[in-house]
Amino acid sequence: MAANALRKEDAPARTATSDTLVQFCGVKKTYDGETLIVKNLDLDIRRGEFLTLLGPSGSGKTTCLMMLAGFEFPTGGEIRLDGQLLNRVPPHKRNIGMVFQNYALFPHMTIAQNVAYPLSVRKMDRAAREAKVKQALDMVQMGKFGDRYPTQLSGGQQQRVALARTLVFDPQLVLMDEPLGALDKQLREHMQLELKALHRRLGVTFVYVTHDQSEALTMSDRVAVFDQGVIQQLAPVTDLYEYPENEFVANFIGDNNRFKGSVDSVQGEHCSVRLADGTRLNGINVHRAHAGQSVTACARPERIQLATSGDAQHLRARIAGLIYFGDHVRVRCAVAGQDDCFVKLSLSDPALAGLAEGSEVGLHVAPQYLRCFL
Repeated sequence: MAANALRKEDAPARTATSDTLVQFCGVKKTYDGETLIVKNLDLDIRRGEFLTLLGPSGSGKTTCLMMLAGFEFPTGGEIRLDGQLLNRVPPHKRNIGMVFQNYALFPHMTIAQNVAYPLSVRKMDRAAREAKVKQALDMVQMGKFGDRYPTQLSGGQQQRVALARTLVFDPQLVLMDEPLGALDKQLREHMQLELKALHRRLGVTFVYVTHDQSEALTMSDRVAVFDQGVIQQLAPVTDLYEYPENEFVANFIGDNNRFKGSVDSVQGEHCSVRLADGTRLNGINVHRAHAGQSVTACARPERIQLATSGDAQHLRARIAGLIYFGDHVRVRCAVAGQDDCFVKLSLSDPALAGLAEGSEVGLHVAPQYLRCFL
């Protein structure tokens, strides 16, 4: 495929609603003319939302962000911002702010000068520039640090300055490329809460790229899960976690237990799955598998309970370990013919009292919490 090939059918027309700020229509990206890094991407980004592009390395999420920022151009399809076609618009003419992982602050400039830089490029007069800089620094609680230099600040403070520099020229859209990746765990978690609070206060549209699912779940209104250049699922965080549409999303978002088997029977939206040891589990037939087809049944650790003998969803297991997490205990269970299964129990759960490594237990998964995928 030629790198500059763009046919009409590559970008099917879609009508943007009034709350749509960004549209990707049939967008493709290849660097070598053969392998597509992004494949026929259709994505609408709403005004004022916090959207996270989540996925493993090489999934296409960062390439999408770079195309939206203007540092890469699409091979095919269209990208629009508020109705304007962006395909060949240079970055500085897009009215888009960008925050990078390495902050990209000028070490020879003071904090105030760094934040003022985008306004200087736009030829804003000095008085207006100083007022905007003060407002932006106050917004991220860095108003007292204007005379300092980047090397005199902590990583978290530098990240706030980078965000202030992005917001100072009132962009329509703020893009963030793994901006918290260089911070330690405690500071990263603190900055997640700060970013979300700032987003709610300002109402600016944020598009955030990360491979860290905890960041995505903490901050986002919606998450687009990428794999192999395709959005596997786009949904609010609760839907992604509770109702994954395929096994990749179930595995990538949160902890997931998998049970391999084949469909024994189908009853409406549900199916019965027979495991290798003959156990039958009832769950939601997400992909409408037919009797005899191989499926993977998935359940979250907190949705599995210790069962009593004879339960219809009884799954026999042996306790392989107890892992203390402070606010809960994870019970590692060995199940015949399957990968180890993990059960999450609160510290107050009475079932913990009699548990010991090596003992036999029964596990119960209610049908509404077991999702079966082809």
